[in-house]
This record gives sequence, C-alpha cells and structure tokens, in this order.
Amino acid sequence: MADHPVDEKLPPLKMATTGLQHVAAMYAGVVAPPLIVGAAIGLSATELTFLTGACLFTAGLATFLQTLGIWKIGARLPFVNGVTFAGVAPMTAVVASTDDKSDALPIIFGAVIVAGLLGFLAAPVFCKAIRFFPPVVTGTVITLIGISLLPVAFGWAQGPSPTADDYGSSTNLGLAGITLVIVLLLRRFTRGFVKQIAVLLGLVAGTLIAIPFGVTDFGPVADADVVGFPTPFHFGAPQFQVAAILSMIVVMVVSMTESTADMLALGEIVERPADEKTIAAGLRADTLGSALSPIFNGFMCSAFAQNIGLVAMTKIRSRFVVAVGGGFLVLMGLCPMAASLIAVVPRPVLGGAGVVLFGSVAASGIQTLVRASLDKDNNVLIVAVSLAVGIIPIAAPEFYHAFPENAKIILDSGISTGCVAAVLLNLVFNHIGGKGRDAEDVTHPMEAGEEITETSRTAVAR
Repeated sequence: MADHPVDEKLPPLKMATTGLQHVAAMYAGVVAPPLIVGAAIGLSATELTFLTGACLFTAGLATFLQTLGIWKIGARLPFVNGVTFAGVAPMTAVVASTDDKSDALPIIFGAVIVAGLLGFLAAPVFCKAIRFFPPVVTGTVITLIGISLLPVAFGWAQGPSPTADDYGSSTNLGLAGITLVIVLLLRRFTRGFVKQIAVLLGLVAGTLIAIPFGVTDFGPVADADVVGFPTPFHFGAPQFQVAAILSMIVVMVVSMTESTADMLALGEIVERPADEKTIAAGLRADTLGSALSPIFNGFMCSAFAQNIGLVAMTKIRSRFVVAVGGGFLVLMGLCPMAASLIAVVPRPVLGGAGVVLFGSVAASGIQTLVRASLDKDNNVLIVAVSLAVGIIPIAAPEFYHAFPENAKIILDSGISTGCVAAVLLNLVFNHIGGKGRDAEDVTHPMEAGEEITETSRTAVAR
C-alpha cells in the first residue's frame, strides 16, 4: 500500500527547494516579534541579532516536534511552527512595566515556560473541542485565517516600515505587483517541479529586479557572523512574576485555539482530517516547543497559517518537506550569515508572494464551506455573523480600544474571536435541542467512507 502523500519522501533536491520555500514564506513572521521586543528593551545590534537567531533556532526545533514527532507529541502533518505574534503585545507590556530592562527578557522567558507547561498538561482536554468543528465552523475559520493574513501581505507590499519615506511608494507597490505576476505566470505556464516552487522562484526574481531600485539591502549579509549558537539562558535565568505568567497563559489559550483551527484546516487540505488524537499531539508539540524555547532564548511558538496556504497552492503535502524547512531554520539559528540571506528579500517582494499564499488559505476555506449545507438558513447565519465578528480587528482596528489589555489580546485576534463565535453559534443552532437535525449539520467534516472516531459517533448520537 502506497504511503499517504503526507508521509511521502521526495527526492533530495525537491525536498530542499520546497523546504526553503516554506522558510521564505514564514521568515518575516518569525523575526518580527524578536525585533519588536528587542527594540523596546533597547538591545544592541549584536544582542538583537542574537535574539533573532535564537527565535529561528527554536522555531526549527518546534517544527521538528510537529512534523516528525516523538511519542504522542507532534501532529505529524506539514505544519510549520514559529514565534507567535499574539505574544508581542503582552511582552512589550512586560518591558514597559519593568524598571530594569535587563530583567525584561528573563521575566518573559519565565512566563512562557510556565504557560507552555500548563498548556502541555491541558492539551488532552483542549482537543475535545474537535466535535464542535463541523464544515460550517472549519470553513468559516479557514476563510478567516486567510482574510486575517492578507493585511500582512498588503503591509509588506508597501515597505518595511510605515515610518519610512518610501512607504507605499509606486516603486514598492510595483515590485509587489511584479512579484505577484511572476508567481502567477509560473503557475500558469510551467509544469511539475518548477510550478511547485513558483513562490520561491518569484521571490528570487523579485529580489533581483529590486536591486536597481536600491530596495535590496545586502548589509545584513556583510555584517553577520558565520557561526553562532544560542547559548542557554544567555540573557539570564528565568524569573517568575504572576502578572506576566497570567498574561502569557491568556496568549497560550489564544495560540492553542488558533493551532486547533489551523490543524483542522491543514487536515482538510492534505486530505487527512485531524481527529482528537492528532490535535492533542499537535497541541503538545506547540506547548512543549514553547516551554523549551526560552531555554535557548526564544519566545512562545505556534502554528504558522501562511504555510498552510503554501501547501494548498503547491499541492506538496509531505511533512518531511516541512521538516527540512525546520532544518534550514536550525541552521540559520546556528549561522547568522545564512539567516541574513533570507533577510535580503525586500518586504514588497514578500508582499507580492504573500497575496497568493494567504489568498489560497481563504480559498480553501470557501471550498470547505461548499460542503457546509449553506442551503440551510441556520448555517448561513453562523457563517455571516462569525465572519463579521472575525473581521472586526481588520476593518476597525481600534474597535476594542476601551477594553482591558488582557481582553484585547483575545479580541484583537480575529481568528480566535471568529472561531469562538462560530463554535457557539453552531452549538445554539445545530446542537442544543437539535435531536432531529441532519447529521451533516453537527458532525465533524469527514468524507463519506472515511473512518469516524468514537468521539464523532458520540457527537452524532447526541
């Protein structure tokens, strides 16, 4: 019996180039949090480079846990892990409230360790939520993931920083547009391997085209060291403060909610639906990776939704490809000069490719919604209201400005609020008092003929 495409091992060259493509898609998301937090602390350029390399290194280790797995840890899906952006706001709040800035990172690391360990213990309970994720819920959440990521691509397309003089300039937008067109042309007129690495080729071509415009900066390569290792507890032993721990626990809950939604989305895309066992194993990898990350000076780790779009677009579903990408991340963490090569890619070029990647995620969500019985008014209402709630942070970023900071951590994540809204509305309309409803309205999204878990059977019976 042939291996499922998720377990397929591709030829070495194909494995390496497609793995590198995953790294290129998520690199900016990994390095942004340490750059923001490090700048808030006032780290020197050398220390900031060290912190960024540490986050790349720990992202690679966390990706290994997810893709290869050990024991009951790891979803064993093509799932990329890296520093979650949800933790940026509370981490900068910790920095602001710390008198001695040299204590800020130890306090953050201590809080992440505690939150990670608690999340690891809670994973078997948290995964039970799968019974409340039928197609009407998963399709809505997957669509929200794509929609929520698109503003990131649009921001990249305008330039590296809103404060820059050329932010949103015709040059930057033109480079983004050219990169987008190159990716589309490669997808349309090429075949096989070249078609599958269209995003990577588009990034390379866009970077070369950007050189005459002075947008490509090779400074990071010239200034980077060849070899470096994230020495354990480089910034000091972890410190444990209650307020910081509570804020990071909230971030962990948000992260676990998004990871659950991402695993369900990826399971649909690779045609290996994520059941309770898979989600529990995936959450263990997320949380254990987060608990271990501070040892090597990294932050909380979570799933990277943008790479789901890459899987959807390329149709390469092998988890070993993503594991190779994790290997590149580890090497970048050990070799700052190698890490800086990816940093050479201009943000507008990343933005052009991001439109394709993130739009593919939204399209996958729409495909799932097609199977969600939208001819039923109840399901239409669930989708309509959940999408509206999830889009609030995008359409009206200051909507929750009067809420407490800890509440805003959750509310400002459209994926989390939309997911919660979809689950609750599905409970109200399709579960509570719904004994006579069609099974398709309340069951987990599995294709006819596929194995249904005992939990799913119980949910149907109810």
